[in-house]
Amino acid sequence: MDQGNKKNTQKQPTKGGKQPLGNKRIPVWFLVLIGGLVLIMFLDKYQKQDEISNDEFNKYIDEGKIESVEISERQITGKFNAAGLESRSPSTLKTFSVGYHPEMMRDITAKLEAANIKYTVVQPQIWTLLIGWLPLLLLIAFFYFIFFRNVRNGPGGMLMSFGKSKHKMQDKGHKKVTFADVAGIEEAKEEVAEIIEFLKHPKKFQKIGGRIPRGILLVGPPGCGKTLLAKAIAGQADVPFFSISGSDFVEMFVGVGASRVRDLFKNAKANSPCIIFLDEIDAIGKKRGPGFVSGGHDEREQTLNAILVEMDGFETNDQVIVMAATNRGDILDKALTRPGRFDRQVYIPLPDVKGRTEILKIHAKKVKTGPDVNLERLARGTPMFSGADLEAIINEAAIAATMGNKDFVEMEDLEEARDKVRWGRKKRSRKVDEAERKDTAYHEAGHTLVQSLLKDADPLHKVSIIPRGPYGGATFSLPEKDRNFYTKKYCMAEMQVCFGGRIAEELFCDDISSGAQADIKMATTFAREMVQTWGMSSELGPIDYSPQQPDYFGLGGQDYSEKTAEVIDIEVKKLIDEAYNSAKKVIEDNRDKLEAIAQALLKYETLDASEVKILLDGGELNKPTVGDLLRAEQEKMNRQTEEKPAQQVEDSSENKNS
Repeated sequence: MDQGNKKNTQKQPTKGGKQPLGNKRIPVWFLVLIGGLVLIMFLDKYQKQDEISNDEFNKYIDEGKIESVEISERQITGKFNAAGLESRSPSTLKTFSVGYHPEMMRDITAKLEAANIKYTVVQPQIWTLLIGWLPLLLLIAFFYFIFFRNVRNGPGGMLMSFGKSKHKMQDKGHKKVTFADVAGIEEAKEEVAEIIEFLKHPKKFQKIGGRIPRGILLVGPPGCGKTLLAKAIAGQADVPFFSISGSDFVEMFVGVGASRVRDLFKNAKANSPCIIFLDEIDAIGKKRGPGFVSGGHDEREQTLNAILVEMDGFETNDQVIVMAATNRGDILDKALTRPGRFDRQVYIPLPDVKGRTEILKIHAKKVKTGPDVNLERLARGTPMFSGADLEAIINEAAIAATMGNKDFVEMEDLEEARDKVRWGRKKRSRKVDEAERKDTAYHEAGHTLVQSLLKDADPLHKVSIIPRGPYGGATFSLPEKDRNFYTKKYCMAEMQVCFGGRIAEELFCDDISSGAQADIKMATTFAREMVQTWGMSSELGPIDYSPQQPDYFGLGGQDYSEKTAEVIDIEVKKLIDEAYNSAKKVIEDNRDKLEAIAQALLKYETLDASEVKILLDGGELNKPTVGDLLRAEQEKMNRQTEEKPAQQVEDSSENKNS
């Protein structure tokens, strides 16, 4: 029987639904509470006795103010009579205690007999000794249960648990993630396939003498599937998976991170073959710099040193693979990425069109989809989306279909979810001034016209003037393919599309607005990259003038003269002017088409590519406007409201007849 079955057997209740008595344990808080009450009781008992001197004791005997006494070893406790209490007023204590020497026993008893005072002599017993030691024993028990017991229990302790690793372990009994659950990164899956072979058949590699990489560093943008790939490797090889975040090593106590590293590797070696996964390793693996940037006693640096030492301590037959993930591979320390440690870097890119289609298919299996759903078309319209973004699209579409009382997810739900993930939710309730709405319509019509007429730009998908997120409207493209590099013609076309909105405002609205801020920024970025990085300037040629990355001291800057910087500014301005003038000529030559698109946007608010093509060809649109749809929806609700009372009247009359 495996360990998982044993656990299930222990948790089953006995006949009658009760747990066996052997499994019940008294809570620690209950023991502490009982001990505290007993301690308070005994302390209260001792506090109610008035301590007097031997002279006072003899005086009270002579004056007849003592009712009775009890003589124990080295102590006499007694009780005052009425006269004694009255003479001691305002004190309300009825009992007293006084110490004595055993040699005085005979004299004390004789004096008590002469004064006719009742007395008893108590012989010392074991339980009386225990009562005297009870407060100390209770304090010891208290500290044991609160402190020492936690220290002994290890990970559950209060102090010693700081040095224990906070990793999560998934053994073979957990639900496995395999390569069937990972899509869009086929090259990365092929690159780590040998790791799975090594974990399954290590002797095959030892026979030839090859050494498997000790560490694999997964580098890629956020949400592209680094953690999922690591889990899939463990699931495919059917080995335990130890996962921990880089930030879990660092605490307020110095040396805790290094201790947790040692504890993690110790547990991993005890469960080999296995995989250790360090997520967000850049939290502890940053480059070590001089002096004030990163001192020698820095907690992160000690943690990093511990990882380096542990990975150097691996033997060739240790079946422990260390995997780490980061989206900042450029800031990792070189000692961490040298051969013998993380000596293999696997780049996990954003998925291409084919990869996005496969990812969408995996997530679409979890929801009900309609017959009109086209995942390939959706994948084309999601360039630069990560796997996490695509999963969010499917989930948002399922939520929208549920709120719309649909039986399955339709294509319009998926497209709305895509726009929501990228741009934000529609703001239909936002009240827009009619003049502002007109400016937005002409602005988006300018983008649409230029994008539709330029062959080097991406094809148009749809255009809308419904506010979404921080934007008053948006024009969406549908790339035919993913671009691994940009051509000069494509860059110039995209810059012209960016300026189409501003030019339309200038020509048709007799004014310009701040709505073109994002467009201007994007066009300027294109122009600067073309001049400084991509070598597309005829004046400067193929030379890299991009800004230098900051060094350890945070210092960066430019590696060219002020004269060259002036030339760069001139070239950027030249490209901007060229794109602006070209876009302006396109719009001036097609003013009637832009007017038709703008009026259609004011009427319908959203147009797709086919409807824009009809307008460009001189046709007219025949479809319900937004107002028509709203009126139809209102009439439907009114009919339902009127039908309910009539139905209720019929039901009541039928009940009377019956």
